[in-house]
Amino acid sequence: MPARRLDDKRLLRHIIVIVVLKLVAIFALWSLFVNHQRVTVDGDRAGETLLGSDPAAAPSSPPSIRP
Repeated sequence: MPARRLDDKRLLRHIIVIVVLKLVAIFALWSLFVNHQRVTVDGDRAGETLLGSDPAAAPSSPPSIRP
């Protein structure tokens, strides 16, 4: 029975090490690629996105599909 407790502790230690390494990798990727990105949003742009704008170039369906 004591061997099983040692295996459980070893497995737990391995899982903790893997989770910590993954968190370090995620933080490194975030800091390299996402951290310095900035998006500026003004009122007009937000209004267009939320309310929609006139469909200037809406694609039309092919003639064979129209009734």
